Amino acid sequence: MRQGILKLNATYRSLLSNDLGAIGGLLFDLGSGGYSAPPLEDDETARKLWEADLHQVREQSAKEARILAAERETDHTHTEIQGWLRDLGHSLGYDVWIAANDRSRPWQGGKLGDGCLSVLPGFTTETQGAESVRLIDVLWLDQESHRIVAAFEVEHSTTIYSGIVRMLDLALGSEAQALEGLFLVAPDKREADVREQLRRPAFSRIADLKVRYLPYGALEKDREAIERFGHGLKPIQAISHLLTPA
Repeated sequence: MRQGILKLNATYRSLLSNDLGAIGGLLFDLGSGGYSAPPLEDDETARKLWEADLHQVREQSAKEARILAAERETDHTHTEIQGWLRDLGHSLGYDVWIAANDRSRPWQGGKLGDGCLSVLPGFTTETQGAESVRLIDVLWLDQESHRIVAAFEVEHSTTIYSGIVRMLDLALGSEAQALEGLFLVAPDKREADVREQLRRPAFSRIADLKVRYLPYGALEKDREAIERFGHGLKPIQAISHLLTPA
């Protein structure tokens, strides 16, 4: 099954994503009835009914996206949160990696990737899951060992498939020996939504990984004090909390 999913994702990558997040979400929605699969029989009536249902689902999704976009206008931007985590990581003495597809984003008169690693140590093109790990929003690495110490996924969207898949690729890979923390960073009001999604069977292994929830509010309130007085991951762990699905 995995080989079939990988082949399908590679064939339609321009419509999906570089990792398995988008196709994972699609398969979940199909399996849970969020989207219905097209009819197998050559029946024009059944086909038209399926197309009408698909149109309705798309309209609802578009409506939810518009509502979410309006809400985001009052929230901190994804890039802003990455910038906070970048600067905080440097202040705490870590090397920082910014997601490969975000490095050139404008930030504070420069680029988000300024001062960050241009190559992710230990992740060559042959390393399993390397492409996915390079897309994690922010990574902190030990300056001496060059090992990844903490991973942060900033979650604005209504689903968290992509971020969780990337964290799984990192946490279950051969380069995870020094990993101390996995953090989902999201608006304060999204915690209940995140917890609900983590209860899904597809994320059954997340509890073992001890993923933590880091609210925007706590990060905004305490980041300057942590930059001045903090050491290691303890201050970040103190303002976050475990996400353990029931």
